[in-house]
Amino acid sequence: MTTRRALVDRLASVVGPSNVVHRREDLLVYEFDGTIEQSLPDAVVFPGSTEEVAAVVRACNSLGVAVTPRGAGTGLSGGAVPAQRGVVVATGRMRRILEIDPLERLAVAEPGVPNIQLSEAAAEHGLFYAPDPSSQKACTIGGNVAENAGGPHCLALGVTTNHVLGLEIVTADGEVVTLGGRTCETSGYDLRGVFIGSEGTLGIATRIVVRLLPVPAAVVTLLGVFDSVERASATVSAIIAGGMVPAALEMIDRLCLQAAEAGLQCGYPADAGAVLLVELDGVDEVVGPQAALATAACLAHGAREVRTARDPAERELLWKGRKGAIGSLGRLAPNYYILDGVVPRSRLVEVMARVSEVAKEYGLLVANVFHAGDGNLHPLLLFDDREPGARARVLEAGAHIMRACVEAGGALSGEHGIGFEKRAFMPWLYGEADLENMERLRGVFGNGGRFNPCKLLPTGTGCGEMGHNQAAMRAAGPEAYV
Repeated sequence: MTTRRALVDRLASVVGPSNVVHRREDLLVYEFDGTIEQSLPDAVVFPGSTEEVAAVVRACNSLGVAVTPRGAGTGLSGGAVPAQRGVVVATGRMRRILEIDPLERLAVAEPGVPNIQLSEAAAEHGLFYAPDPSSQKACTIGGNVAENAGGPHCLALGVTTNHVLGLEIVTADGEVVTLGGRTCETSGYDLRGVFIGSEGTLGIATRIVVRLLPVPAAVVTLLGVFDSVERASATVSAIIAGGMVPAALEMIDRLCLQAAEAGLQCGYPADAGAVLLVELDGVDEVVGPQAALATAACLAHGAREVRTARDPAERELLWKGRKGAIGSLGRLAPNYYILDGVVPRSRLVEVMARVSEVAKEYGLLVANVFHAGDGNLHPLLLFDDREPGARARVLEAGAHIMRACVEAGGALSGEHGIGFEKRAFMPWLYGEADLENMERLRGVFGNGGRFNPCKLLPTGTGCGEMGHNQAAMRAAGPEAYV
């Protein structure tokens, strides 16, 4: 049996003693990500190169130690929580932008580069990187690849998988492999696509080639103000049915916008039932008429007013409220549990009503801020984790909400991933043969069970250490894996 001292010494021999964390007080910040699951690792290692990542993975495999990849730790499904303790491999030292090619409109980056820095570096060439999670100032490109991250501006342009051309990865057995390349099309099986969204169960991306896009010539940002979520939800389908796909179409309900306005003073009307943030971009000749159509759709479905951002500063303020809304909820409760379900746009009104019903049944406050254009819901259940039984109650409520999304014809995740949080629910969407084939795919990349264990798929042993979601599993019903 490997002792912790022997493990730390082995890791230090690869990356140097200063790049290994092992004291309990230092490990505490690595026992969780952005959700409510917790598990303390035995050590955290910070490799600085592809070669060091590969050597660390091989060392852990030889010692029989579990490996959990980690980016910035902003994930929202427990994907970076070390379910079987072991070693967390954090990519924070690998944060170089290796290349910006304005002619080919691509960039090459290491996994630890913060998302927003890609667009900042590309801006001098009139280019930007499209996927923009709300955590884009902190989240990293490597983590975005693992979770197939989205963001408010992914409605028209697509999520991470639509913007990654190629990857250098270290597989779960420590082999360095290249998937895809520098062009849009490659022959053969799309292993690049298989890896993106695999949530750290197949390997660790160490070099990422991404597509860059031209900065739009014109941008118009509208704020539709409604008296109810129902009216705002009905407007979403009307805008899309009008023949346009906005760059972004976001909804914020009363509770969320009141918190955001109190904390950020972004110009939201605090007495509104909901607001729609609609952004259109492109050339002036197209954006102007589309803005008029979107405004008309809002007014036809009960908007009491539609505001247009007068300048970039006002536009930035409106987006500040949207991207900072979740953090502002700390004014209302010490804890929140954020969900990530997807429903057809035509079922938005129905499912939003069910979300409210579930929250009421469990005595919880619920706030909503979400990507309305593609039906990607983010209900936030507010609670106090110090209250006995509160966490179990929240997880049970969350399971019922996720079930409602699936029964409406939707999916378990739009951008946060399955992680540990929702792996028990996978049988709602996939049959035994599907899940078995996904499990077999892990073996192709060398994962025998110790590489980000207890994530994504409803299989695995020794996953009881993170038992906080047992209440959610009970609520999930007999089809869930327990």
